Amino acid sequence: MNIKEVADRAGLPAKTIRYYEEIGLIRPARAENGYRAFRETDLHKLAFIGRARGLGFTIEDCRALLALYEDQARASADVKALAEAHLTRIEAKLQELQAMKRTLSGLVAACAGDGRPDCPILTGLSDSCCA
Repeated sequence: MNIKEVADRAGLPAKTIRYYEEIGLIRPARAENGYRAFRETDLHKLAFIGRARGLGFTIEDCRALLALYEDQARASADVKALAEAHLTRIEAKLQELQAMKRTLSGLVAACAGDGRPDCPILTGLSDSCCA
């Protein structure tokens, strides 16, 4: 398969596929003319990476997950530990987002949104530093 076909089938942009090759996540064969020649295994890896990235795994997490996937002697505990660590990061991020939402909601509620120049949103943003 050429890059366009594998990109369509994997649901990834060609630019992303080239990047994954550049950082060593995939290693497609090269035809005599130098063009990439993707195999079904490359397509499978790209789809795997795409799903993992869609769940928010980092590139390094994807590298580790691929290595575990390809290791027939892997322990599922290793895979679970990696996924649990990612889940912990997601939960922390959710807490951060909830705190951001509470703060911004309070600022928006305090703003009259009229023609006057005073604005609690701008005041709140400027008060958060340099105090």
